[in-house]
Amino acid sequence: MQDGICAEITCPWWLLPTFDNPLRRWLHPTQQILSPWVQPGDVVLEPGCGMGYFTVALARLVGPQGRILAVDLQPRMLQGLAVRARKAGMLERIEAMVCPPDRMGVTETVDFALAFWMVHEVSDREGFLTEIHGALRSGGRLLVAEPRVHVTASNFQRTLDIAQRLGFEVVERPKIGFSRAVVLAKV
Repeated sequence: MQDGICAEITCPWWLLPTFDNPLRRWLHPTQQILSPWVQPGDVVLEPGCGMGYFTVALARLVGPQGRILAVDLQPRMLQGLAVRARKAGMLERIEAMVCPPDRMGVTETVDFALAFWMVHEVSDREGFLTEIHGALRSGGRLLVAEPRVHVTASNFQRTLDIAQRLGFEVVERPKIGFSRAVVLAKV
């Protein structure tokens, strides 16, 4: 087991290409999920971005004046993201960063953060959420979505309890296929 903020059990890079398929696009329509929270010109943090299922959609939403800070432990994931982003014409809006296991290393302020189906892989949830809280501007939003199949209601509630203790408040509980989801605001 690996200690740290970034991952406890990391999804292998070779599995991620299977995550972008017609069923997933139906269950997790990227534009529909993200558009209420992401505006043109935003700076967005996406830890655990993988090969960019949400990253390319985020890049479209932030437009030419915005940026995506895509962070992952695995260089192969970020290589796959670069291929997808280049094909979509979005590469210039995405800053891909390999993080060490104990932190993301993001030092700039962001407007929105997306943690989609990855918080359950983090061994130090409090450290992870503390780092996101520190990166978000006041009033910035964090969307956390976790897979129902891996994350029990009580486990998800523990994540929310940590987030609220750190200074987040629940602003919405969006319905996302096969997910437990919440939008948190930095207060």
